[in-house]
Amino acid sequence: MFWNKEMETLRGRDLEELQLKRLKWTISQAEKVPFFKDKLRAEGLSADDIRNLDDIRKLPFTYKTDLREGYPFGFFAVPKRDIVRIHTTSGTTGKPTVVGYTRHDLAAWADLIARNLTMVGLTPEDTFQNAVNYGLFTGGLGFHYGAELMGMMVIPSATGNTKRQIEMINDFKVTSIHCTPGYALHITEVVEQMGTSLPSLRIGVFGAEAWSETMRQELESRLSINAYDSYGMSEMFGPGVAFECPEQNGLHIWEDCFLSEIIDPKTGETLGPGEKGELVITSLSKEAMPLLRYRTGDITMILEDDCPCGRGRRIARIMGRSDDMLVIRGINVFPSQIEHVLLGIPEVGDQYMVYVDRKNHLDEMTIDVEMNRQAFSGELDGLVGLQVMISRKLHDALSLRTTVRLVEPGSLPRFEGKAKRVIDRRGDL
Repeated sequence: MFWNKEMETLRGRDLEELQLKRLKWTISQAEKVPFFKDKLRAEGLSADDIRNLDDIRKLPFTYKTDLREGYPFGFFAVPKRDIVRIHTTSGTTGKPTVVGYTRHDLAAWADLIARNLTMVGLTPEDTFQNAVNYGLFTGGLGFHYGAELMGMMVIPSATGNTKRQIEMINDFKVTSIHCTPGYALHITEVVEQMGTSLPSLRIGVFGAEAWSETMRQELESRLSINAYDSYGMSEMFGPGVAFECPEQNGLHIWEDCFLSEIIDPKTGETLGPGEKGELVITSLSKEAMPLLRYRTGDITMILEDDCPCGRGRRIARIMGRSDDMLVIRGINVFPSQIEHVLLGIPEVGDQYMVYVDRKNHLDEMTIDVEMNRQAFSGELDGLVGLQVMISRKLHDALSLRTTVRLVEPGSLPRFEGKAKRVIDRRGDL
């Protein structure tokens, strides 16, 4: 079993001493990277100048653009012969970020995933279906090796062929599945269309995209499972940075491996518990690619109260990304806010698309909303009242007027990987 009680419940001075020791080591490791060596020299800093954890604020931030500029191997702190695997980000907005791993890194990563899965009640008696992309995406192999390490039977189903996924769950008596929450909703929809069920399934692990508490309740109700949130990023191994415990109230950051801060994304000012801002993470155990004060772009906050499970610091569910945040007529909007409203309306299905345009120098937001199959009579005419009600609820939540278009069930795009539900066309003009 991977209940690492000593590390998972370490608090107070003992935790601070461990973090400070590992932070100093990380800085020394980072100095082997020309980028960090130059940055630290310019600030007149070295590991010896960090005398307590608050001194981390002396260190400069690291940005995703820095990593892209180091493409491909500019951020490796070990010789290439010690790198046994690489993963990359998608690179959809430029050069991808290349992440390297030593054997020690891969072992540490698998151990973190095993710790996460054990925490939510999985054991070697369970069967685990890994319905995410394998390859350069970290989610597939990350969860695969962690689940194998703890002794589960792993089905590397990857994505696609949803009906076959459902057959495997039933044929192999799968008890736990890992995929994106958007794909989980698609599986749910296909299960209902097929007129079947997934009686063996009891735990779902979902991550790689922001999702709401409303979506959790939807998945738990329709699949009869417990749904847990997973958080990570390629730059910090991959998944495994933080994970929900059975309390399902915030994600525990593994503080023996990651030092976390919340900052104001505009000013860089450090924020306190309960204040929403951007998550900044410093790795504490990565050999191949240590990162100092990495700007994740993810918006969350540190939860103030202690968790009944006895583990340490928690962050709130990711509320969006600082670079995914839509600014419409001066109002900040996160897609998760829209999702929360829509999934709370019985007549609405699981799928929606958001379009942002600029018309007559004003920003306009249009939302295509798919009807619930059970609530759809076959005609969209006569549903003006429902459109008005949805628009009103969105206005109440967002303080913003939106145009709602109801569409037929099954007519919007489905996503087997990370869902892309927002298309901002203002830059096309």
